[in-house]
Amino acid sequence: MSETAYSIGEGPATRVSLSLPEGTAEAIRARVGKREFSAFIAEAVERELRGQVLDEYLADYENRKGPVSEPARRQARQVFDEVFTEEGEWPAAG
Repeated sequence: MSETAYSIGEGPATRVSLSLPEGTAEAIRARVGKREFSAFIAEAVERELRGQVLDEYLADYENRKGPVSEPARRQARQVFDEVFTEEGEWPAAG
């Protein structure tokens, strides 16, 4: 049996158990409603993972080439976002 590897934001939904502070959960419900709670959490986690993928890439680049200026870092993030938005996918984290 082969396992399919999914990229961030892809694949069928799977149930997970999640514990949040009650205040955080209430703030989410107040903002998006009970029905959109899971979608809100999924989108937030995907944003975080995508940010970590970019941070990992930039750290690797700096190890190989030296420090990246803050303006260049912001530009890289923008380019990264545009490229993967156009392609409709992001690489798997890791």
